[in-house]
Amino acid sequence: MHPALSVIAFTTFSGAGYGLAFVLALGHGNPGALSTKIGWFVALAMIAGGLLSSTLHLGNPQRAWRALSQWRSSWLSREGVMAILTFIPLTLLAAMSIFADSFNLALGYIGAIMCMITVYCTAMIYASLRTIPQWHTNWTPACYLAFSVTSGTFIYLAFFGREAGSDSNNVWVYLALVFLVVAWLIKYFWAKNALAAGYGASTMESATGLGNIGKVRLLERPHAMGNYLTNEMAFRVARKHLNKMGWIEVALGVALPIVLLLLSLLVGSGLAGFLQVLATISLMAGLFVERWLFFAVAKHAVGLYYGGEEALVPAE
Repeated sequence: MHPALSVIAFTTFSGAGYGLAFVLALGHGNPGALSTKIGWFVALAMIAGGLLSSTLHLGNPQRAWRALSQWRSSWLSREGVMAILTFIPLTLLAAMSIFADSFNLALGYIGAIMCMITVYCTAMIYASLRTIPQWHTNWTPACYLAFSVTSGTFIYLAFFGREAGSDSNNVWVYLALVFLVVAWLIKYFWAKNALAAGYGASTMESATGLGNIGKVRLLERPHAMGNYLTNEMAFRVARKHLNKMGWIEVALGVALPIVLLLLSLLVGSGLAGFLQVLATISLMAGLFVERWLFFAVAKHAVGLYYGGEEALVPAE
């Protein structure tokens, strides 16, 4: 699948925003502290910005509201409905912190649960597609949820959780490390499944309906030039680029954040905060690459109509 920048930005930043809102909604952070007030604002801004960026990928963004009517059958519609509903408890919690220096734990639990449900709905937009075997797995929503909580924890640790004191800050460092390792272990199993998935149960014979005749092979490409299907649905990236992006993903999303967080435990509080900010920036950059690869390695079954993997020209 073609990695659309708007969708990558949407899934990365809104996921991190929901993760940060999830942490704050569970009651972490002093509701009267300026950092917590700013944290709520940033969480809501990331969620709203991510959702707005997703409309850039639509052919008619002004008609996006119509997607909400199909919530009975469409995960895209369910995501839109949940995103709107989740704003209600999150906005109330933010207002309580900003204007009244207060917090309601029951409302916080409701907001936290709704954050994770919304992220799950986002993931199921992709996991529900049987035509893309790389996505059609339970590892897909697991990845989205794990990365949402991990990125939210990193952002809280680096920018909004320091008023609690150094001991508490160290606890959050260990917690962020655990979440990071678990998230990338889940991603490893997703990637292992994706590499083995190929086109799934579909073949050129089943795609063309000519399997009863015999083995199907491509004699000539149906188009001299690329079209919408080959550019969007049957997009293919050269193996050398996938390998390069994979190493960048691991370096920025795994290795560097771990090293920086471990170093933050060994230095003074001032430098520790700086290292934690760098770790968070590195993680977000790594997640951006991870999400690019999530789309780039996906193989839509429509590619079989064009001769399968060997007939598609890789993008250089």
